Amino acid sequence: MNGVHDMGGMECYGPVDPDQDTAYHHDWEKQVLALTLAMGATGTWNLDQSRFARESLEPSLYLSIGYYRVWLTALENLLKQHELVTADELEQGQSLGASAQLTRLLTANDVPGVLARGAPVSRPATTLARFAVGDQVRVRNIQPSTHTRLPAYLRHHTGTIHRVHAPHVYPDSHANGLGEDPQWLYNVRFCADHLWGEARSNHRYVHADCWEPYLMGTADE
Repeated sequence: MNGVHDMGGMECYGPVDPDQDTAYHHDWEKQVLALTLAMGATGTWNLDQSRFARESLEPSLYLSIGYYRVWLTALENLLKQHELVTADELEQGQSLGASAQLTRLLTANDVPGVLARGAPVSRPATTLARFAVGDQVRVRNIQPSTHTRLPAYLRHHTGTIHRVHAPHVYPDSHANGLGEDPQWLYNVRFCADHLWGEARSNHRYVHADCWEPYLMGTADE
């Protein structure tokens, strides 16, 4: 979707000032991350639905509450949407009824193994890749209304296939509950000057991973 979360190439939000000292500023932020991972492990929703919940927050709220409050607010919305908590329970900070039954649980003892294994999203190929290394492609000028992993600043630009990855879970389908819908994934190299303009470019190239439905051959235009 086109939203405030997709800031690449925009200049109206001020400079990025990363804090190199720590990933967390408060203990509750660690708890928010832990809760998000634990609920994701239950399978009630998937990773792309979780991302979409954060992207869907009202823009002024998204920009004003900070990184982990964005995560917390999105998590609360998902819990309410799936009827796992009520607004009153969130307000009072305690359960007011019987607990919902979940199909999977992530226990403390399981955390090290689960994090070590990760959750790969590559999938076996069932079709041939449409593009090969060296092919010129153009990014489609799509305007999706829901989740996508295609940065807006790449749309309608031409690049070159730099690497062909395996098929991966397609987030645009996955976020909408339409299944994994694996699609080939490519690393595409773009000329930085074409994306940012000569006066703004500090690098020669920009590389981005793009799913096949995002791309079209230049001969197709």
